[in-house]
Amino acid sequence: MYLYMNYQLPKLDFAFDALEPAIDARTMEIHYTKHHAAYIDKLNTVMAKYPQLDGSLEELMSNIDSLGMAESDLATFRNNGGGHLNHSFFWSILGPKKSVDEVLQKRIVRTFGSVDMFKEQFSACALSRFGSGWVWLVQDASSSLKLYSTANQDSPYLQKHIPLIGLDVWEHAYYLKYQNRRAEYVSAFWNVLKLV
Repeated sequence: MYLYMNYQLPKLDFAFDALEPAIDARTMEIHYTKHHAAYIDKLNTVMAKYPQLDGSLEELMSNIDSLGMAESDLATFRNNGGGHLNHSFFWSILGPKKSVDEVLQKRIVRTFGSVDMFKEQFSACALSRFGSGWVWLVQDASSSLKLYSTANQDSPYLQKHIPLIGLDVWEHAYYLKYQNRRAEYVSAFWNVLKLV
């Protein structure tokens, strides 16, 4: 019999100040301990109502239309399950010495023409997101690379896509340091995740 798993904050591989100056320590601390933690709390509350659901969070998100949740619970799951998935992935690609692996870099060059062209398109996608959301490089069902943004905490798994690079463009991710200067934040992201 399936026993409901209580979701928890993933362990960070770096200290809150390790991404400075690109991402300041205070923003990292609030983002991780307050925003991400709040998504987990709400996700756990809704999941406790459905102990029969089995599978990873990625699988559940990929099959959201067949979960059998009440409409309001489904919205809570989508928003907060997505928030947990998105942030957990985001933390996993960040770090003071993180870089995009060579295989993915070659795929990016083949798909977008060059690293610089990819960064330009990624940045344009991030800057064109109205309001809160994310920008993603994903692998789709045919193993092709796609670049797009999602609103709020919508996860690429909703489209059965696998995230490869993601950037949080909610204001809480950058406002303490950059205020309304999202372009500076997006540019600084490439100092945290190296793509050469």
